[in-house]
Amino acid sequence: MQWFGKGSSNVEDGRGGGGRVAVGGGIGIVVVILGLLFGKDLSGLVGQLPVADQVEVKKGVPAGDEQAQFVSGVLESTEQVWGAEFRELGLNYDQPTLRLFTSSVQSACGGASSAVGPFYCPGDQKVYIDLSFYQELKDRFGAAGDFAQAYVIAHEVGHHVQNLLGISAKVDQARRTMSEVEYNKLSVKLELQADFYAGLWANKAQQLKDFRLDAGDIDEALNAANAIGDDKLQQQAQGEVVPDAFTHGTSAQRMYWFKKGFETGDIKQGDTFNASRL
Repeated sequence: MQWFGKGSSNVEDGRGGGGRVAVGGGIGIVVVILGLLFGKDLSGLVGQLPVADQVEVKKGVPAGDEQAQFVSGVLESTEQVWGAEFRELGLNYDQPTLRLFTSSVQSACGGASSAVGPFYCPGDQKVYIDLSFYQELKDRFGAAGDFAQAYVIAHEVGHHVQNLLGISAKVDQARRTMSEVEYNKLSVKLELQADFYAGLWANKAQQLKDFRLDAGDIDEALNAANAIGDDKLQQQAQGEVVPDAFTHGTSAQRMYWFKKGFETGDIKQGDTFNASRL
């Protein structure tokens, strides 16, 4: 993809300071897997991890930092797409902030190591990402390409959309009355909807004057969705697949819902909670 805009003004750069957080043993393995799934609700987990001292946070990204500028451009495109979508719904879109960090970060959801991967915290309405995650995505999971990287941001912004629409709150409330297995099924629907929203963003972004899709971009996003399905990650991590433990959906489901969002561009088609198929 190519973006010709100036980039979002809602980016905070907190990189370059603080010590590396050690996340060891069983928790470390679990956190890495959860993080690589994208968008896991970390409000009850990240606060349990040690975190380095707070670092200086600067507004915007440095000139010449191409990867950070790319992420800023993706965020700007989501602002334009969701701003228009919310206006059609008669609502106001409160733009999220994206925080870049290195090694560790303190969010309203608690302290987090970079091992958790990208995440969205509803408490402060921020998307958090250590850009080294993209190298992990490429090397470990074979999901390379700039649009695979854009998909990561669009998925996390999808969780912000769910937060603004009250969907996340309803899921959180239901969580209190459910067994773990039942809640996992609800979590899958929440994550697949965020994938749908990422696809919807890709559809609508094509109409933006500063945005251009390149050949193979959608395939890159689908490849990323395929790479981080619950079934594939479980097979890689433990040698077996446990459907009752799924929290984000299978590779096939994640690809299906992203593709559906991209092909329809219709937010009404993204009700994964009442869909006849996942």
